[in-house]
Amino acid sequence: MTQKDHQKKTQIITFGCRLNRYESEVMSQYAEQLDNVVIVNTCAVTAEAERQARQTIRRVHRKDAYKRIIVTGCAAQLNPEKWSSLPGVQKILGNEDKLKEENWTEKALYLGNQVSDIMAVKKNASQIVTDFTGRTRAFVQIQQGCNHRCTFCIIPFGRGPSRSISIEEVVDQVKVLTQQHYNEIVLTGVDIASWGKDLPQKGSLGDLCKEILYQVSGLKRLRLSSIDPVGIDPVLWELIAEEPRFMPHLHLSVQAGSDMILKRMKRRHLTRDVGLLVGQLRSVRSDIGLSADIIAGFPTENDFYFQETYDFLKTVAIPYLHIFPYSERKGTPAAQMPAVAVSVRKERASQLRILGAKLANSHHESFVNKTVSILMETPDRGYSEQFAAATLIGSEAIPGEIIAARVIAGNSDGIIVERI
Repeated sequence: MTQKDHQKKTQIITFGCRLNRYESEVMSQYAEQLDNVVIVNTCAVTAEAERQARQTIRRVHRKDAYKRIIVTGCAAQLNPEKWSSLPGVQKILGNEDKLKEENWTEKALYLGNQVSDIMAVKKNASQIVTDFTGRTRAFVQIQQGCNHRCTFCIIPFGRGPSRSISIEEVVDQVKVLTQQHYNEIVLTGVDIASWGKDLPQKGSLGDLCKEILYQVSGLKRLRLSSIDPVGIDPVLWELIAEEPRFMPHLHLSVQAGSDMILKRMKRRHLTRDVGLLVGQLRSVRSDIGLSADIIAGFPTENDFYFQETYDFLKTVAIPYLHIFPYSERKGTPAAQMPAVAVSVRKERASQLRILGAKLANSHHESFVNKTVSILMETPDRGYSEQFAAATLIGSEAIPGEIIAARVIAGNSDGIIVERI
């Protein structure tokens, strides 16, 4: 959860993904003239994310019953009536509606809920964000929605069909942020590997990245958010192998390490695909950092299937594991499958997190005595090109500055560095 106050007037509380954070910045610009407003940008990926959002709304109302609460995001899109009934909520805005400037006027706040049919949306409206308050890296939306139907995922019904932002509009946004002295841009969306397939002049994610780097010579770092393991195109491979400004880190949407579970999830890859991908990535960029989303306790996952996932993750040694106990989402096929006990889901998630800590520790120890480039987020903390969390000792740096440093130690939390 992130929280932002705009001149003490409009407060935005954001749950969920990087795309939500980007959209919160858009809303912040549009809502800057409103007073006494709290915007809650919700997430629907898990029941826990929704619970936290509801809890936050109740807390805001208890603290100040006169606050006007506007609820938006995926959870609000999927079930506006449920969120309207919470105390203090004045208005629900759907995911398409929240990005329209005309919906952020005093008059619009009293027009009732505005939740468009997200499945009927065919085109993305371009947005220009000029500032990411309190952040040293900036997010740029390149794509919205998803055409896939993984059995566990409700997000396509909250975000609508896949639709891309044009190269020209993305480049313009990157130029603006680079001129605002953001040294790192992160490309984000729901399914960024699908970028370009719906545009008149079809292209690939690699084509977009290559064009950004060509047209915005002042950009020092370009990074991707989560990507499907089958979504790496030939041009993207070229950038990973040869382009120093393209960051050597990929966050893979893996979800499981058992072929049977992957099939029941209706994923587009099997474990062999991920294993080959990881091997190829390390062969073309030996220092690459890898992370992966993993669901523990998916329906029908017995001890054997879980052990397959555990063993697979241990073998491929992806150092940054983002583990989520499976969460039922009403309306998805997985919610109708034989469930794994919640206690078992939590126990399996715990085992995978312990494994992840060991893998991260080994990965970070491999950096010792090497030189790394760190984008500083605070005077003593930042991230390497491989997205290893770094702690700077012996000196301080300016947030937003990129420094060269030598790694003197590594542990499960990150690397410890000295400035060169």
